[in-house]
Amino acid sequence: IDPDLVMTVGDLIQGYNETPQWLEQMREYKSVMDGLAMPWYPVAGNHDIYWRGSPPPSGHHEVSYEAHFGPLWYWFAHKNAAFIVLYSDEGDPETNRKGLNAPDLIRMSEAQLSWLERTLTRTSAYDHVFLFLHHPRWITERYPGGNWESVHALLMAAGNVSAVFAGHIHRQRYDGPRDGIHYFTLATLGGRIPMEAPGTGWLHHMLLVSVRTESFEVATLPVGAVWDPKAMTAEHLADLDRARKTPIEHLSGHLHLGQEGDAAGELRYALRNEASRPLEITVALDANAGDWLLRPNHRHLTLAPNEAREIGFDLRRHADGFREAFSLPTFAFQIDYIGEDRRVSCPARQEFAPLRPLPESLPRETGTPDRAIELDGSGAGLWFDSDAVDLASAPFTLEAEVRVNRMGETGVIIGKLHSGGFALGLKNGQPRFYVGLERNRMVLKAPQSESLQAGRWYHIAGVFDGSEARLYMDGRLIARREVPPGQAYKPNDLPLYVGGNPDKNGRMGTLFEGTIDEVRVSTTARYQGEAHEPRTRFQADDVTALLLHLDGDGGAFARDASAYNRHGIGIGSIRFIAR
Repeated sequence: IDPDLVMTVGDLIQGYNETPQWLEQMREYKSVMDGLAMPWYPVAGNHDIYWRGSPPPSGHHEVSYEAHFGPLWYWFAHKNAAFIVLYSDEGDPETNRKGLNAPDLIRMSEAQLSWLERTLTRTSAYDHVFLFLHHPRWITERYPGGNWESVHALLMAAGNVSAVFAGHIHRQRYDGPRDGIHYFTLATLGGRIPMEAPGTGWLHHMLLVSVRTESFEVATLPVGAVWDPKAMTAEHLADLDRARKTPIEHLSGHLHLGQEGDAAGELRYALRNEASRPLEITVALDANAGDWLLRPNHRHLTLAPNEAREIGFDLRRHADGFREAFSLPTFAFQIDYIGEDRRVSCPARQEFAPLRPLPESLPRETGTPDRAIELDGSGAGLWFDSDAVDLASAPFTLEAEVRVNRMGETGVIIGKLHSGGFALGLKNGQPRFYVGLERNRMVLKAPQSESLQAGRWYHIAGVFDGSEARLYMDGRLIARREVPPGQAYKPNDLPLYVGGNPDKNGRMGTLFEGTIDEVRVSTTARYQGEAHEPRTRFQADDVTALLLHLDGDGGAFARDASAYNRHGIGIGSIRFIAR
């Protein structure tokens, strides 16, 4: 491309650390950027500034940033244009607080506004002025209570401000022109995005700006394509989101899995187009569906705006036993948005077909009470349909006995966590308990001194009573935390896994490697206070929602010993071993 210069929009490094780690990341970043054949200019983002760890010094990392990257706000000229960089993370210098959205922390200071006004006077003779900052403060629904209107008034009065560029939200968006000023928000170039969906604004890209005396042009440069970023208006993005989130409702039909692996059933789904443009939808079995057969093997339909349709399938699996890589039947819904000038393919939606083991066909327990399941961390675990184990509210308790094969294990023991739900697991060898709340999630972390040693058994329990979460190891309270005011537990409709945790599509990840036994989920806060005596074999009672002795049911099933017959289905390679 060989541009005259390269601008950034902040979040140059990962940050959120103390000085030694910050300096290491800064040096790595600069070593990469200094390989450019043209000058480049930094913009400070929250990742570059915010401190995490010991109490932060005044301004967090501002002193280090200025020492190694330069001023927090500055301007320079190139040919017929002036470039102004603002700092959008000043925070509150009196309390040393910084934050992304709090109204008292996102306002530009009077000192910076005065500097901007003077700078716009000094740059009045240039054909173009381009402004850069990290946070798109003009998006008022994201940054309520800010003072961007004061900034915009200065830019408008200058008369030669052509465009403003920002980042932070990790999605491309266009909010201009406003009073002749074009507002662009960039997506990412290496940062985390929730999905690879370039047509919906989530992409890795650069923005090419071509400047002439009377005008300027911009083009988005994702890998292998070029398009006009002005098409990505807030209204268009909202319509794409409606298409991406097309309601898919299971109307009827269930699959009951027999002892020999046989299953058959007719399933019906309803779909509704809530977008303003037509949608083309193709439904088929996911590529990893294994031995499952679908008739017809796919369905294709076009939905006009506000149109609803029903579709039906006959799904079956022949009774040929269970292979080592037994897979769950999953539908892939590919939704294409038919715009005025282009087609946008939304990320494929995965939906698990409702699958239950037949209680009467489950083999009787043939194992002994001293067995457990061993997982190798390669994709094996136990799957439970969301409806089978659905904790709608607090209180609840998760507990299990675990043994790890190596120090520093990271993985989920019991998981149903994503936009709500719960999980019990390990991070770097220390127990963790997660509870999804209405606005965020609670995370209870064990102290570093409470690390699991390889080769021995531990009882891990997470208790949530609605007002407090508690984490126990071998009956000892090792962490506790009160629920933030106004928050409550938030359930979800994802599967529950033993040995992993669902992603947004319900697929298992964050896999556990080791041995698990005696899993129990209860609809009560079983443990109170500082200590209790954990049992090595649990008993079912009237508040037991799920109880797995894991003594060797065999096949692809895990028998539930509670009164509810919420039996699980094993996926991948599961071994029953002696304790």
